[in-house]
Amino acid sequence: MSEIKATNVVWHEGHVERGSREKLLGQKGCTIWLTGLPSSGKSTIAFSLEHALVQQGRLAYVLDGDNIRHGLNKNLGFSAADRAENIRRIGEVAKLFGDAGVVTITSFVSPYRADRDLVRQLHDAGKLPFVEVFIDTPVDECEKRDPKGLYKKARAGEIPNFTGVSDPYEAPLKPEITLKTAEHKLEDCVAQLAAGLQKMGII
Repeated sequence: MSEIKATNVVWHEGHVERGSREKLLGQKGCTIWLTGLPSSGKSTIAFSLEHALVQQGRLAYVLDGDNIRHGLNKNLGFSAADRAENIRRIGEVAKLFGDAGVVTITSFVSPYRADRDLVRQLHDAGKLPFVEVFIDTPVDECEKRDPKGLYKKARAGEIPNFTGVSDPYEAPLKPEITLKTAEHKLEDCVAQLAAGLQKMGII
């Protein structure tokens, strides 16, 4: 966990409660956390869901792993410690988005259960819904897709600490939703995810 260096700081409560923001938007804030191996389909599903929700008149936003590493987390690598900090930061950002009433969809490999569990605990403490979605795609299928050529480079030793090759992936034990992208088409996976979220009363 990151060292706490900020001292002599006090939380300043605002004048607008979360309920007021949610009433303004006509929806409740939440975090939908997509996790899975590289090239499993996380980003594609996340952005497709975002598009579908916005078309329905909902305010939704995707926090995508690669996109975040272009800015907020560009100073982090892929060691276990850096991965943990990467997920911690995103957990905090997602919580802020959720508090603002946004349906927040995150797309991160997030390979370690402990890191994902900490984000869940963060949301539980803030009384915000947190939905873990396991994109359950076999590594051989991910490697066949490999749109960025990363598995090939990892197999050649050009990319260290690559999840699924030289680093482990710890699958969720009890995800709220599981999507099998090797068995179902993209639109079916997105429909399954949306239906699951509706059944849970998230959207």
